[in-house]
Amino acid sequence: MHVDFIIDILRRNKDNDAIVWQDKEYTYGWLLEKFEYWQKFIQIEGVAKGAVVIVEADFSPNAIALLLALLDNNCIFMPLTQSVSAKRDEYIEIAQGEVLFVIDEKDEVKVSKLPYRATHEIYRKLKELTHPGLVLFSSGSTGASKAAVHDMTYLLEKFKAPRQKRSTITFLLYDHIGGINTLFYVLSNAGLMVTVGGRTPDIVLAAVEKYKVELLPASPTFLNLILLSEAYKRHDLSSLKVVSYGTEPMPESTLKHFHHIFPEIKLLQTYGLSEVGILQSKSKSSDSLWVKVGGEGFETRIIDGLLEIKASCVMLGYLNALSPFTEDGWFKTGDAVEVDGEYIKILGRKSEIINVGGEKVFPQEVENVISEMDNVAEVLVYGEKNSITGNIVCAKVRLSIPEDPRTFTKSLKQHCSQNLQNYKVPVKVQFVREEQYSERFKKVRV
Repeated sequence: MHVDFIIDILRRNKDNDAIVWQDKEYTYGWLLEKFEYWQKFIQIEGVAKGAVVIVEADFSPNAIALLLALLDNNCIFMPLTQSVSAKRDEYIEIAQGEVLFVIDEKDEVKVSKLPYRATHEIYRKLKELTHPGLVLFSSGSTGASKAAVHDMTYLLEKFKAPRQKRSTITFLLYDHIGGINTLFYVLSNAGLMVTVGGRTPDIVLAAVEKYKVELLPASPTFLNLILLSEAYKRHDLSSLKVVSYGTEPMPESTLKHFHHIFPEIKLLQTYGLSEVGILQSKSKSSDSLWVKVGGEGFETRIIDGLLEIKASCVMLGYLNALSPFTEDGWFKTGDAVEVDGEYIKILGRKSEIINVGGEKVFPQEVENVISEMDNVAEVLVYGEKNSITGNIVCAKVRLSIPEDPRTFTKSLKQHCSQNLQNYKVPVKVQFVREEQYSERFKKVRV
């Protein structure tokens, strides 16, 4: 019932390609047949309505068809990918998973029963409503993993309004709110979902060229990798109309550099969280970090410089943490912002602010300045305890080409002194060779 509008789209577009997976096309008709197959399968296997079902997979034809069948069965769905393999068992236990589907790289499926019983109060509410659910893990300010539970009925509502049909890369992962958003955006508009076998610049851009992809959702870190690798010079990207970016603040130097190389591509900043979904957004311009967020069904407000959101599709709550909502129902994002009329600029997480002698330092601001320097491939700014000032500003820098550390450090501090207040200038500079981002292509802060 809850995915009927998607199934109707599958029926009306039977002959059109829906998915490219491992360089093979699968039609909407094929997806419909597999959806019906999985409907019958979960009934035969005795997967109860409202059961918590773990699906360990990435985007594949069966992973997509199975997801639709589970939602149709009012199951509470929790996706898992290899990016969180170290926490796999912990996540399954926290979610009280009852059934496990594992889908391998050949798109073959294995199913098994798990020893847990889903007794959480949030699950009970979903079962009473006979609504399907979604469990997504996010990292809190302490680094602890928090399990957000959504009522999928409300998350799906926004996809009922027709939007532009696009051929789209599934860059954001199957267990990420951005990946889920990409999936339903493409399906609800009968677009083409192009999956990739790896998430390197050359693999992704080769798929853009081969399948004439129009939309690339990515992270700022990945866009920086495209620029550093110069992979864009090796592939025809003339089909690309929109590059959307989110999941972390965008360095201004990366944005302007990308826009300079691709002035014809619309760069769209998106904003979303595991707890609230993806909000509609509109960038002031392709080379601007100022953005409007909200849209139908969302309200926003700024309290003490921090963004708060109210919406019908926000999560029901955490399975393993206290409620982050205010008494009047606003979700406290923890994101610090500047305001200019209807537009906001994301400065970074409140938890990442470095307090230097009572002065606030946002790592992103310092990173933006250092990124302007020649030969900087990556920079990560963080705070370190100090007995005099409370904290000092530190920077980890990965250079594009080896350079004398002392000479570069002197240049870095001089450049920062010319563009920042003294207390924001890094006291300690460390040079690293390893890349400083996670498997989700987000900066890993200390």
